[in-house]
Amino acid sequence: MVLTMLVDLDHLLADPVFDPLRCSIGFHPLHSLPAIALYGLALVWAPSRIIAVGLLIHMLLDATDCVLP
Repeated sequence: MVLTMLVDLDHLLADPVFDPLRCSIGFHPLHSLPAIALYGLALVWAPSRIIAVGLLIHMLLDATDCVLP
């Protein structure tokens, strides 16, 4: 599950790389809604299930930046 933190490498594509007021969901490619849908779909296939759970937890935690000031 720790390896699912690598999904944050897509933040390096953003300009600026870090913005404390930016919502990651929908802004970065691996944090897009289609990508999140693929992570949800990966729950079905048993070998990828633990990675999918880690990625979905990661997205949920990143989504808190969108609702909390």
